[in-house]
Amino acid sequence: MSSPDLPVEVGGEVTAPQSGIERLTSVVAMLGGLLALAVAVLATTSVAMRWLLSSPIDGDFEYVKMATAIAVFAYLPYTQARRGNIMVDTFTGWLPARARDFLDAFWDLVYAAVMAYLAYCLVYGTLGMFSSGETTMQRQLVLWPSVALCTALAVLVAITAVATALRLLSRRQSRVAP
Repeated sequence: MSSPDLPVEVGGEVTAPQSGIERLTSVVAMLGGLLALAVAVLATTSVAMRWLLSSPIDGDFEYVKMATAIAVFAYLPYTQARRGNIMVDTFTGWLPARARDFLDAFWDLVYAAVMAYLAYCLVYGTLGMFSSGETTMQRQLVLWPSVALCTALAVLVAITAVATALRLLSRRQSRVAP
């Protein structure tokens, strides 16, 4: 049975995004999907040009590398908002629902902390790349904007994980009430 509080549950139906964070992460994931599609078209075109004309798209691997990193970071908030991350409940399946919600909320907060720390580290990476003017080797593409975008997406993952933890805890409290 699917809960209106959490969009995806084991054996349940997938519901439409309800909260603002779910709608935002849906849009971000769709943009990430479009970026991944563009990367696929770029790579396919480059391979076809290499095969047909012996002249691939110059620096295609640099575009693919940066765009793939951004696309992956774009999917993470949506996956968290929809509770789509892989969870192993082998040892907790026997616990009451309230206890499982509490444990899941705890691990969501751990995930939020890890992503916040990653974002913190990415800030320093972005600043270092910005101040040094670091570029890619072949096309001389400036690197800091793609790392900055990944930083913002890591922050969004952390915020989303806190939101899902709070949802779980509020659901936990409503289960305690008679």
